[in-house]
Amino acid sequence: MPTARVLIRCPDRSGVVARVASFLAEAGLNILDADQHTDPMTGRFFMRVEFDAGADSPMPGTDDRARIEREFTAAVAEPLSMDAFFRWPVRTKRIAVLAGPSLHCAADLLWRVSTGEINAEVTRIISNHESAGDLADRFGHPFHCLPVTKDTKSQQEAAIANLLDADRDSPEGLDLIVLARYMQILSDDFTAARPGRIINIHHSFLPAFKGAKPYHQAFERGVKLIGATSHYATADLDEGPIIAQRVAHVSHRDRVEDLVRKGRDLERTTLAEAVRLHLDDRVLIEGRKTIVFD
Repeated sequence: MPTARVLIRCPDRSGVVARVASFLAEAGLNILDADQHTDPMTGRFFMRVEFDAGADSPMPGTDDRARIEREFTAAVAEPLSMDAFFRWPVRTKRIAVLAGPSLHCAADLLWRVSTGEINAEVTRIISNHESAGDLADRFGHPFHCLPVTKDTKSQQEAAIANLLDADRDSPEGLDLIVLARYMQILSDDFTAARPGRIINIHHSFLPAFKGAKPYHQAFERGVKLIGATSHYATADLDEGPIIAQRVAHVSHRDRVEDLVRKGRDLERTTLAEAVRLHLDDRVLIEGRKTIVFD
């Protein structure tokens, strides 16, 4: 059964949970799951509530949803200085994938979507490499190859933006852009126009081992731990709010090829986890950090 969610953040105070639960109950909405967190350092309260309309009632329609949000704002959110984000089950969420020359993350993500492990619809796959076309064909998704050079970077990014904006402005909309090892730096204007809607994946060596071949650099330094980080893309390169991270131990017995293989496995699973958390409305951005209800 489709369920709705509301994500909440506000100053912590007594009675917040009771006010939220009472409102939903009085509106005939049945709470299925609730998770909360209080940050003792900032005194901020965070909450995720998943609910349905009860066994005998359909999910509220468009007009009722707008009314519920207005009434919640007046009765709960405004008196408690609260930000509340309702997420209604209107349709399957839609994602666009930007892929680079390494296709392991894109292939894994498309496979998870095709099997239903990630509940989403892929609108299109965009890449600056033709090799991603075979992958798109295999899974039956529209593909756009937009090569880029140093001199054509702004034009190529504008072409990408036009495709993504066409998805966003369509009746079905666009919920998320996934950078599946895209390996191109996006402009500040591009990321600023899509806050909290672009997820990136990279190795966890940053700020160490920047540039090309990070696993080769890590091997030369004899690292004992490698990992992957998935985060929201912002104007601060590779410094957006982190959603998910994974690590694996390595040793002197591992070759460069072993580090690359283990790193790719971590990148695949970490990106998929971040995408799932976002699509399930389990992430709240709070400044440079995230609150993740996992």
